[in-house]
Amino acid sequence: QVQLVESGGGLVQPGGSLRLSCAASGSIRSINAMAWYRQAPGKEREWVATITSGGSTNYADSMKGRFTISRDNAKNTVYLQMNSLKPEDTAVYYCNVNLLTLSSYVLNPWGKGTRVTVSS
Repeated sequence: QVQLVESGGGLVQPGGSLRLSCAASGSIRSINAMAWYRQAPGKEREWVATITSGGSTNYADSMKGRFTISRDNAKNTVYLQMNSLKPEDTAVYYCNVNLLTLSSYVLNPWGKGTRVTVSS
């Protein structure tokens, strides 16, 4: 059994910052890529950023320069630092990881999401 728990969402004013966290727990042997996605009201879920096990990062164009993804391998945790937030960043943010379980299964679980609202 593997669980992902996101935290750090909330209400922030335009131009503000938030730091999201996602901790993976359970029968984990190793974690490969870790990613963030988001889903705005009435829209499809979209990819935000990915970080590999080696620390390489990729971002969706609209997030480049404002968002930073990082990870703490010792804590099986991925972070998303979001700066210069805009109202259009309002969404539920989900983490997704690619991992190998202790039983040698490859899984791609999702967290339940954390809501971010950018509004004055």
